[in-house]
Amino acid sequence: MADGQRGKGMNLSRHAQDWEDLGHLDPCWAILISDKGKFGRWGIDQFFQSGEETIASLMKEAEEFGFPVERERALDFGCGVGRLTRALANYFERCWGLDISGSMLAKARDLNAHIKNCEFVLNQADHLRIFPAGFFDLVYSALVLQHLPNKTLVFGYISEFSRVLKQNGLLVFQLPCYIPLRHRLQPRRRIYSALRTLGFNSKFLYERLNLYPIIMTALPEREVLSSLKEISATVLDVRADSCCGEFIQSRTYYLTKK
Repeated sequence: MADGQRGKGMNLSRHAQDWEDLGHLDPCWAILISDKGKFGRWGIDQFFQSGEETIASLMKEAEEFGFPVERERALDFGCGVGRLTRALANYFERCWGLDISGSMLAKARDLNAHIKNCEFVLNQADHLRIFPAGFFDLVYSALVLQHLPNKTLVFGYISEFSRVLKQNGLLVFQLPCYIPLRHRLQPRRRIYSALRTLGFNSKFLYERLNLYPIIMTALPEREVLSSLKEISATVLDVRADSCCGEFIQSRTYYLTKK
């Protein structure tokens, strides 16, 4: 294995363990960070209602673009407990929620057992080869790519999004483009990682010390657009969004394959 591939694999393995921890500790808060929802205080109805609102807005944008032309299959990349997957099921015949964390997926299956056109799948690889090319009418990812440990993984998944997208489908992904210096240090994550490596219990670190392993990654818009020239998809638009709050600048990218 080449050095670059080895490093990428190690990062993804550690990333998977971090989200396995979060799936046990406080899954709803880890997915939709809010002070009022921390330490298990997210009301489950309100949590899922936020997903309904997000997807309703997405589908209005889809109508504006005229894509996807068909609504057979949708992918929610980084689905967590299915907040957005469940909402997508109202618009597509079949929906797949994909996540790196088994603990998140176990909760997704439990919370959404009554929704028959949703399937939740574990994927801990740096690719999406469990799906064939041109499989999905919609590929959607929000509040996910920003938590990956390096840009190689981010760009690798974006390339895979394009591969699994149908002709005349719609690919939408969100990604921060700028994090102010004071927010880049992320001391809680660094201390959590160090103490977890030393064998400290994840529940103690989170509940007693208020530490957690969530990383924030940003890629400049110009760098993302440059990388998109290398994939077989057409950029429809790039829009500023407020996904990351008032301090971190973020963009949502809209693409299709014509």
